[in-house]
Amino acid sequence: MTLDVPNLRDFDQRLRDEANEDPSLEVPQGTPTKKTQIIAIYGKGGIGKSFTLANLSNMMAEQGKRVLLIGCDPKSDTTSLLFGGKACPTIIETSTAKKLAGEEVTIGDVCFKRNGVFAMELGGPEVGRGCGGRGIIHGFELLEKLGFHDWDFDYVLLDFLGDVVCGGFGLPIARDMAQKVIVVGSNDLQSLYVANNVCSAVQYFRKLGGNVGVAGMVINKDDGTGQAQAFAKSVDIPVLASIPADDDLRRKSASYEIVGTNETQWGALFGELAENVAGAPPQHPEPLTQDGLLALFDGKDTGADFVLEPATDADMRGKHYKPKESLEVIYDDV
Repeated sequence: MTLDVPNLRDFDQRLRDEANEDPSLEVPQGTPTKKTQIIAIYGKGGIGKSFTLANLSNMMAEQGKRVLLIGCDPKSDTTSLLFGGKACPTIIETSTAKKLAGEEVTIGDVCFKRNGVFAMELGGPEVGRGCGGRGIIHGFELLEKLGFHDWDFDYVLLDFLGDVVCGGFGLPIARDMAQKVIVVGSNDLQSLYVANNVCSAVQYFRKLGGNVGVAGMVINKDDGTGQAQAFAKSVDIPVLASIPADDDLRRKSASYEIVGTNETQWGALFGELAENVAGAPPQHPEPLTQDGLLALFDGKDTGADFVLEPATDADMRGKHYKPKESLEVIYDDV
């Protein structure tokens, strides 16, 4: 039995309407401070974007740069390493609470700092309660009201989830909100699939008049097998850094320790990454086909040699299958 509840019907329709809206029409179009580099970092969920960005931003600040790190992932975990595992109040939840209280959101409510790095989380709706991409849009609308385009930073780093195709997550590429894109990947098929999709999106919007390019790739948890390097070479983008699959890095990341500092053995690595990120020009990648992507790996690991076997009507109907009578006209021999 299905309950026909008006409130549930209305909520369902609101979600449908929200999903069908074109997010690109609502993006603030102000001009940022000219010296500011706005860089969008994309990658598969769990690939290590937050680890990379927290340490990269810390190193940039150590080099004397003014850095703003903005988490644009509904998980709101971009700043967790930077703040020692402490959850950062998100713009979405803070805005909602302030609105209910009849108050305005201030910078101090949503932006926090450590070691010269300024950081905030956009956040997103609760599971099943709305579109994550729309949450990104609402977050940037609030940043606009807080004076985003008047802020004085050398670098604004945006952490975006790469394996979501919803329009809100493609804003930096679709609307030229960033000067360049960096992809984070590893030597596994799924992370390179996401990186390839980002390259495809960049090329698609360039054909429509966009200016965003891919500055390069950061290889995280590099085990030396070489697939990520081969991918970068195939799509014609540089490798900005290879962060090894090292137990010391894993342990320090798990305990929320910053390694992107000259006080650790990893300082030189992240110092070079900071310089490469700053200086790498936007490139025009040539995304691979699915077969081209699979060709980077050994066929026995990906099933690349598998031959597709078409299903039949009898397969689909199973025990209910009955041969259909033929309509073919058969003539007797004369």
